[in-house]
Amino acid sequence: MLKDFTVANLLDLNETIAAELFEGKTYPWEVLPEISDFIMKLGPTLNPSEYECKDGNVWIAKSAKIAPTAYINGPAIIGKDAEVRHCAFIRGNVIVGEGAVVGNSTELKNAVLFNKVQVPHYNYVGDSVLGYKSHMGAGSICSNVKSDKKLVVVKDGEEKIETGVKKFGAMLGDHVEVGCGSVLNPGTVIGRNCNIYPLSPVRGCIPADSIYKNAAEIVKKN
Repeated sequence: MLKDFTVANLLDLNETIAAELFEGKTYPWEVLPEISDFIMKLGPTLNPSEYECKDGNVWIAKSAKIAPTAYINGPAIIGKDAEVRHCAFIRGNVIVGEGAVVGNSTELKNAVLFNKVQVPHYNYVGDSVLGYKSHMGAGSICSNVKSDKKLVVVKDGEEKIETGVKKFGAMLGDHVEVGCGSVLNPGTVIGRNCNIYPLSPVRGCIPADSIYKNAAEIVKKN
């Protein structure tokens, strides 16, 4: 049921600098149109002894590690002890949580990564929210636009919610593991503690504590 995929059921707001962004929201995708403005509001309030403000409204924690070949376009916030590796491309409107890893040739756009998230190899994450300690295997992506360019509808069985947005990647709850090469189709929502098999095309809502083998075989963890 869609009530199982609320902010409260998916995400630990103690594990993000963006907790205020989610206040008053029922579902996590409701923050997508507000990420940019939130960064512009939060950035100037960050402690200058801990964060350095770069040109273009980019705030980077002094303890973060940024590869010289990485590109960060603002507005963006890179949290404490985060790592942005070689050739990563942060296109703007992005919050990278504390201790998170943004890897080689990974591209981020209009996204919130909670603390300890790992997108370490060849990932695309657009218009998405990734919960605490979620991990995307090499080459897995969040597809954020439908092929017919229509507005995204979140579906769980017979239930559905019109989101009113055209660009919507995926919402990952805390501790989600996405297997290598998987594609999370627009409007995918994955509950806490799920495992997605490698090379999976995923759509719709996946209940918490599940193992997704394929669309016809989603089993509960023991």
